[in-house]
Amino acid sequence: MNNIAAGITGVHGWVPEYRLTNEELSTMVETTDEWIMQRIGIRERRILKEGATSDMGAAAVNGLLKKTGTKPEEIELLICATVTADYHFPSTANLISEKAKLTNAYSFDLAAACSGFLFALQTGVQFIRSGTHRKVVVVGSDMMSAITDYTDRTTCPLFGDAAGAVLMEPVEEGLGVMDAILGVDGSGVKHLLMKAGGSARPPSHETVDAREHFVYQEGQAVFKVAVSKMADVSIELMKKHRMDPEDLHWLVPHQANMRIIEAVARRMGVPRERVMVNIEKYGNTTAATIPLCLWEWESKLKKGDNLILSAFGGGFTWGSVYLRWAYDGKKNNH
Repeated sequence: MNNIAAGITGVHGWVPEYRLTNEELSTMVETTDEWIMQRIGIRERRILKEGATSDMGAAAVNGLLKKTGTKPEEIELLICATVTADYHFPSTANLISEKAKLTNAYSFDLAAACSGFLFALQTGVQFIRSGTHRKVVVVGSDMMSAITDYTDRTTCPLFGDAAGAVLMEPVEEGLGVMDAILGVDGSGVKHLLMKAGGSARPPSHETVDAREHFVYQEGQAVFKVAVSKMADVSIELMKKHRMDPEDLHWLVPHQANMRIIEAVARRMGVPRERVMVNIEKYGNTTAATIPLCLWEWESKLKKGDNLILSAFGGGFTWGSVYLRWAYDGKKNNH
Protein backbone atom coordinates (compact mmCIF):
# COMPACT_ATOMS: atom_id res chain seq x y z
CA MET A 1 0.00 0.00 0.00
CA ASN A 2 1.43 3.40 -0.93
CA ASN A 3 1.18 6.45 1.30
CA ILE A 4 -1.22 8.56 -0.75
CA ALA A 5 -3.55 10.50 1.55
CA ALA A 6 -7.15 11.05 0.42
CA GLY A 7 -9.12 14.07 1.52
CA ILE A 8 -12.10 16.30 0.85
CA THR A 9 -11.00 19.31 -1.24
CA GLY A 10 -14.42 20.87 -1.82
CA VAL A 11 -18.01 20.59 -0.66
CA HIS A 12 -21.34 21.88 -1.94
CA GLY A 13 -24.98 21.39 -1.00
CA TRP A 14 -28.33 21.91 -2.63
CA VAL A 15 -31.78 22.15 -1.05
CA PRO A 16 -35.21 22.70 -2.65
CA GLU A 17 -36.89 26.06 -2.16
CA TYR A 18 -40.16 24.80 -0.70
CA ARG A 19 -40.27 24.80 3.09
CA LEU A 20 -42.74 22.44 4.78
CA THR A 21 -43.18 23.99 8.22
CA ASN A 22 -44.53 22.31 11.34
CA GLU A 23 -47.55 24.61 11.10
CA GLU A 24 -48.38 23.35 7.61
CA LEU A 25 -47.71 19.75 8.66
CA SER A 26 -50.20 20.14 11.52
CA THR A 27 -52.94 20.77 8.92
CA MET A 28 -52.10 17.44 7.24
CA VAL A 29 -51.72 15.16 10.27
CA GLU A 30 -52.48 15.35 13.98
CA THR A 31 -49.36 17.05 15.38
CA THR A 32 -48.11 20.42 16.66
CA ASP A 33 -44.99 22.55 16.36
CA GLU A 34 -44.41 22.12 20.11
CA TRP A 35 -44.66 18.31 19.93
CA ILE A 36 -42.24 18.07 16.98
CA MET A 37 -39.70 20.53 18.42
CA GLN A 38 -39.73 18.84 21.82
CA ARG A 39 -39.29 15.29 20.52
CA ILE A 40 -37.33 15.72 17.28
CA GLY A 41 -35.99 19.29 17.05
CA ILE A 42 -37.17 20.00 13.49
CA ARG A 43 -38.93 23.26 12.64
CA GLU A 44 -39.12 22.86 8.85
CA ARG A 45 -37.91 20.59 6.08
CA ARG A 46 -37.31 21.23 2.35
CA ILE A 47 -39.51 19.39 -0.15
CA LEU A 48 -38.76 18.89 -3.86
CA LYS A 49 -41.95 19.70 -5.76
CA GLU A 50 -40.66 18.87 -9.26
CA GLY A 51 -37.87 16.49 -10.19
CA ALA A 52 -36.13 13.52 -8.63
CA THR A 53 -33.11 12.48 -6.57
CA SER A 54 -30.77 12.77 -9.57
CA ASP A 55 -31.80 16.39 -10.18
CA MET A 56 -30.79 17.37 -6.65
CA GLY A 57 -27.56 15.37 -6.92
CA ALA A 58 -26.69 16.99 -10.26
CA ALA A 59 -27.35 20.48 -8.82
CA ALA A 60 -24.98 19.75 -5.91
CA VAL A 61 -22.31 18.36 -8.26
CA ASN A 62 -22.57 21.30 -10.68
CA GLY A 63 -22.15 23.73 -7.79
CA LEU A 64 -19.19 21.74 -6.48
CA LEU A 65 -17.41 21.74 -9.84
CA LYS A 66 -17.99 25.48 -10.31
CA LYS A 67 -16.70 26.53 -6.89
CA THR A 68 -13.62 24.25 -7.04
CA GLY A 69 -12.78 25.23 -10.63
CA THR A 70 -12.99 21.60 -11.75
CA LYS A 71 -13.91 20.67 -15.32
CA PRO A 72 -16.63 17.95 -15.59
CA GLU A 73 -14.36 15.82 -17.78
CA GLU A 74 -11.69 15.73 -15.04
CA ILE A 75 -13.90 13.61 -12.74
CA GLU A 76 -13.01 9.91 -12.99
CA LEU A 77 -15.60 8.38 -10.65
CA LEU A 78 -18.89 9.41 -9.04
CA ILE A 79 -20.42 7.47 -6.13
CA CYS A 80 -23.99 8.30 -5.13
CA ALA A 81 -25.28 7.33 -1.69
CA THR A 82 -29.07 7.11 -1.81
CA VAL A 83 -32.09 5.04 -0.76
CA THR A 84 -34.48 6.96 -3.00
CA ALA A 85 -33.08 6.09 -6.41
CA ASP A 86 -34.88 7.55 -9.42
CA TYR A 87 -35.43 3.97 -10.67
CA HIS A 88 -34.49 0.44 -9.59
CA PHE A 89 -32.17 0.71 -12.58
CA PRO A 90 -30.26 2.43 -14.08
CA SER A 91 -28.38 3.77 -11.08
CA THR A 92 -29.04 7.34 -9.97
CA ALA A 93 -25.27 7.94 -10.14
CA ASN A 94 -25.42 7.32 -13.91
CA LEU A 95 -28.18 9.92 -14.27
CA ILE A 96 -26.29 12.46 -12.17
CA SER A 97 -23.16 11.90 -14.28
CA GLU A 98 -25.17 12.52 -17.45
CA LYS A 99 -26.86 15.65 -16.08
CA ALA A 100 -23.55 17.06 -14.80
CA LYS A 101 -21.78 16.11 -18.07
CA LEU A 102 -19.16 13.90 -16.40
CA THR A 103 -18.18 12.35 -19.71
CA ASN A 104 -15.05 10.56 -18.44
CA ALA A 105 -16.44 9.19 -15.18
CA TYR A 106 -17.97 5.85 -14.39
CA SER A 107 -20.41 5.82 -11.52
CA PHE A 108 -22.48 3.66 -9.20
CA ASP A 109 -24.98 3.85 -6.35
CA LEU A 110 -24.36 2.76 -2.79
CA ALA A 111 -27.23 2.06 -0.39
CA ALA A 112 -26.58 2.17 3.34
CA ALA A 113 -29.52 4.39 4.37
CA CYS A 114 -28.49 7.25 6.67
CA SER A 115 -24.91 5.92 6.89
CA GLY A 116 -24.67 5.94 3.10
CA PHE A 117 -22.52 9.05 2.78
CA LEU A 118 -19.89 7.63 5.16
CA PHE A 119 -19.84 4.26 3.39
CA ALA A 120 -19.48 6.06 0.03
CA LEU A 121 -16.79 8.41 1.39
CA GLN A 122 -14.71 5.51 2.67
CA THR A 123 -15.16 3.75 -0.68
CA GLY A 124 -13.92 6.87 -2.47
CA VAL A 125 -10.89 6.97 -0.17
CA GLN A 126 -9.79 3.55 -1.41
CA PHE A 127 -9.83 4.64 -5.07
CA ILE A 128 -7.65 7.68 -4.29
CA ARG A 129 -5.25 5.82 -1.98
CA SER A 130 -4.76 3.03 -4.51
CA GLY A 131 -3.26 5.59 -6.90
CA THR A 132 -5.70 4.72 -9.69
CA HIS A 133 -7.93 7.80 -9.32
CA ARG A 134 -7.19 11.47 -8.66
CA LYS A 135 -10.63 13.09 -8.72
CA VAL A 136 -13.63 11.31 -7.18
CA VAL A 137 -17.01 12.87 -6.40
CA VAL A 138 -19.11 11.48 -3.56
CA VAL A 139 -22.78 12.54 -3.50
CA GLY A 140 -25.41 12.01 -0.82
CA SER A 141 -28.83 12.67 -2.32
CA ASP A 142 -32.24 11.63 -1.03
CA MET A 143 -35.78 12.63 -1.89
CA MET A 144 -37.36 11.27 1.28
CA SER A 145 -40.70 12.96 0.54
CA ALA A 146 -41.18 10.29 -2.15
CA ILE A 147 -41.30 7.51 0.47
CA THR A 148 -42.83 9.39 3.42
CA ASP A 149 -46.38 8.61 4.53
CA TYR A 150 -47.97 11.98 5.31
CA THR A 151 -50.75 10.24 7.26
CA ASP A 152 -48.25 8.72 9.73
CA ARG A 153 -47.59 11.27 12.48
CA THR A 154 -44.64 9.28 13.87
CA THR A 155 -42.53 9.47 10.69
CA CYS A 156 -43.77 12.34 8.48
CA PRO A 157 -42.25 15.16 10.60
CA LEU A 158 -38.79 13.61 10.30
CA PHE A 159 -37.78 13.73 6.67
CA GLY A 160 -36.74 16.29 4.08
CA ASP A 161 -35.15 16.37 0.61
CA ALA A 162 -31.60 17.54 -0.16
CA ALA A 163 -28.25 16.69 -1.74
CA GLY A 164 -24.63 17.28 -0.81
CA ALA A 165 -21.46 16.50 -2.74
CA VAL A 166 -17.75 16.44 -1.97
CA LEU A 167 -14.68 16.35 -4.20
CA MET A 168 -12.01 13.86 -3.08
CA GLU A 169 -8.40 14.16 -4.20
CA PRO A 170 -4.89 13.24 -3.02
CA VAL A 171 -3.87 15.65 -0.23
CA GLU A 172 -0.78 16.39 1.84
CA GLU A 173 0.31 13.61 4.15
CA GLY A 174 -1.12 14.11 7.63
CA LEU A 175 -4.38 15.49 6.22
CA GLY A 176 -7.53 13.89 4.81
CA VAL A 177 -9.35 10.77 5.94
CA MET A 178 -7.27 9.12 8.65
CA ASP A 179 -9.47 6.22 9.72
CA ALA A 180 -12.99 4.80 9.73
CA ILE A 181 -15.04 2.22 11.59
CA LEU A 182 -18.16 1.02 9.75
CA GLY A 183 -20.63 -1.66 10.76
CA VAL A 184 -23.91 -3.38 9.95
CA ASP A 185 -26.43 -5.62 11.68
CA GLY A 186 -29.06 -7.05 9.35
CA SER A 187 -31.24 -8.19 12.26
CA GLY A 188 -32.25 -4.52 12.65
CA VAL A 189 -34.28 -4.71 9.44
CA LYS A 190 -37.58 -5.20 11.29
CA HIS A 191 -37.21 -1.87 13.11
CA LEU A 192 -36.50 0.42 10.15
CA LEU A 193 -37.29 -0.40 6.52
CA MET A 194 -39.53 0.09 3.51
CA LYS A 195 -41.60 -3.10 3.61
CA ALA A 196 -42.53 -3.44 -0.06
CA GLY A 197 -41.25 -2.63 -3.53
CA GLY A 198 -38.27 -4.99 -3.59
CA SER A 199 -37.97 -8.68 -4.45
CA ALA A 200 -39.09 -9.79 -0.96
CA ARG A 201 -42.45 -8.07 -1.42
CA PRO A 202 -42.89 -6.91 -5.03
CA PRO A 203 -45.43 -4.14 -5.65
CA SER A 204 -49.05 -5.28 -5.72
CA HIS A 205 -52.52 -3.94 -4.96
CA GLU A 206 -52.14 -5.51 -1.53
CA THR A 207 -48.85 -3.74 -0.71
CA VAL A 208 -50.11 -0.39 -1.98
CA ASP A 209 -53.38 -0.68 -0.03
CA ALA A 210 -51.39 -1.57 3.10
CA ARG A 211 -49.22 1.57 2.62
CA GLU A 212 -46.06 -0.55 2.61
CA HIS A 213 -44.15 1.61 0.13
CA PHE A 214 -43.24 4.18 2.77
CA VAL A 215 -40.65 4.39 5.53
CA TYR A 216 -41.57 2.20 8.51
CA GLN A 217 -39.80 2.87 11.79
CA GLU A 218 -40.03 1.68 15.39
CA GLY A 219 -38.66 4.82 16.99
CA GLN A 220 -37.74 3.59 20.49
CA ALA A 221 -35.76 0.59 19.26
CA VAL A 222 -33.91 2.71 16.69
CA PHE A 223 -33.12 5.49 19.20
CA LYS A 224 -31.39 3.17 21.68
CA VAL A 225 -29.19 1.44 19.10
CA ALA A 226 -28.41 4.67 17.22
CA VAL A 227 -27.04 6.45 20.30
CA SER A 228 -24.91 3.52 21.45
CA LYS A 229 -23.50 2.66 18.00
CA MET A 230 -22.71 6.26 16.94
CA ALA A 231 -21.09 7.07 20.28
CA ASP A 232 -19.22 3.76 20.65
CA VAL A 233 -17.48 3.85 17.26
CA SER A 234 -16.67 7.55 17.65
CA ILE A 235 -15.14 7.00 21.09
CA GLU A 236 -13.23 3.99 19.73
CA LEU A 237 -11.74 6.17 16.97
CA MET A 238 -10.77 8.86 19.49
CA LYS A 239 -9.05 6.33 21.76
CA LYS A 240 -7.27 4.69 18.84
CA HIS A 241 -5.84 8.05 17.75
CA ARG A 242 -5.20 9.29 21.31
CA MET A 243 -7.67 12.14 21.00
CA ASP A 244 -9.32 13.77 23.98
CA PRO A 245 -12.63 15.60 23.48
CA GLU A 246 -10.75 18.93 23.50
CA ASP A 247 -8.61 17.73 20.56
CA LEU A 248 -11.75 17.34 18.42
CA HIS A 249 -12.61 20.54 16.56
CA TRP A 250 -15.95 19.33 15.18
CA LEU A 251 -18.36 16.44 15.62
CA VAL A 252 -20.48 16.08 12.48
CA PRO A 253 -23.39 13.77 13.36
CA HIS A 254 -26.11 12.47 11.10
CA GLN A 255 -29.12 14.75 11.59
CA ALA A 256 -31.81 12.22 12.53
CA ASN A 257 -33.18 13.53 15.79
CA MET A 258 -32.00 16.29 18.12
CA ARG A 259 -32.13 13.99 21.14
CA ILE A 260 -29.87 11.44 19.41
CA ILE A 261 -27.38 14.17 18.48
CA GLU A 262 -27.31 15.52 22.05
CA ALA A 263 -26.97 12.05 23.59
CA VAL A 264 -24.06 11.10 21.30
CA ALA A 265 -22.22 14.38 21.97
CA ARG A 266 -22.75 13.96 25.71
CA ARG A 267 -21.34 10.41 25.72
CA MET A 268 -18.32 11.61 23.72
CA GLY A 269 -17.77 14.61 26.00
CA VAL A 270 -18.03 17.09 23.11
CA PRO A 271 -19.59 20.50 23.99
CA ARG A 272 -22.56 21.74 21.96
CA GLU A 273 -20.60 24.59 20.33
CA ARG A 274 -18.40 22.03 18.55
CA VAL A 275 -21.27 19.94 17.19
CA MET A 276 -22.64 20.74 13.72
CA VAL A 277 -26.44 20.87 13.90
CA ASN A 278 -28.84 22.05 11.17
CA ILE A 279 -31.69 19.57 11.70
CA GLU A 280 -34.05 22.42 12.65
CA LYS A 281 -33.89 23.79 9.08
CA TYR A 282 -33.68 20.64 6.96
CA GLY A 283 -34.88 17.63 8.96
CA ASN A 284 -33.45 14.19 8.24
CA THR A 285 -32.25 14.16 4.63
CA THR A 286 -30.74 10.65 5.00
CA ALA A 287 -27.50 10.43 2.96
CA ALA A 288 -27.36 14.22 2.53
CA THR A 289 -27.21 15.32 6.19
CA ILE A 290 -23.45 15.13 6.75
CA PRO A 291 -22.34 16.84 3.51
CA LEU A 292 -25.01 19.53 4.13
CA CYS A 293 -23.42 20.23 7.52
CA LEU A 294 -19.92 20.41 6.01
CA TRP A 295 -21.25 22.80 3.35
CA GLU A 296 -22.90 25.11 5.88
CA TRP A 297 -19.88 25.14 8.21
CA GLU A 298 -17.25 25.22 5.44
CA SER A 299 -16.16 28.81 6.15
CA LYS A 300 -15.39 27.87 9.78
CA LEU A 301 -13.26 24.85 8.87
CA LYS A 302 -9.50 25.30 9.00
CA LYS A 303 -6.75 23.21 7.48
CA GLY A 304 -5.75 20.50 9.95
CA ASP A 305 -8.99 20.59 11.99
CA ASN A 306 -9.91 17.23 13.53
CA LEU A 307 -13.40 16.10 12.52
CA ILE A 308 -15.39 12.99 13.38
CA LEU A 309 -18.34 12.24 11.10
CA SER A 310 -20.82 9.79 12.60
CA ALA A 311 -24.05 8.20 11.36
CA PHE A 312 -26.62 5.48 11.95
CA GLY A 313 -29.18 4.16 9.51
CA GLY A 314 -31.73 1.49 8.63
CA GLY A 315 -30.58 -2.02 8.12
CA PHE A 316 -28.96 -1.40 10.67
CA THR A 317 -25.88 0.47 9.40
CA TRP A 318 -23.53 2.75 11.31
CA GLY A 319 -20.09 4.23 11.25
CA SER A 320 -17.67 7.00 12.10
CA VAL A 321 -14.94 8.57 9.99
CA TYR A 322 -12.00 10.51 11.44
CA LEU A 323 -10.52 13.11 9.11
CA ARG A 324 -8.20 16.07 9.26
CA TRP A 325 -9.65 18.87 7.14
CA ALA A 326 -7.52 19.49 4.06
CA TYR A 327 -8.04 23.21 3.31
CA ASP A 328 -9.04 26.55 4.78
CA GLY A 329 -12.78 26.74 4.15
CA LYS A 330 -12.96 30.53 3.99
CA LYS A 331 -10.96 30.53 0.75
CA ASN A 332 -13.40 28.14 -0.92
CA ASN A 333 -16.70 29.13 0.64
CA HIS A 334 -20.05 29.40 -1.16
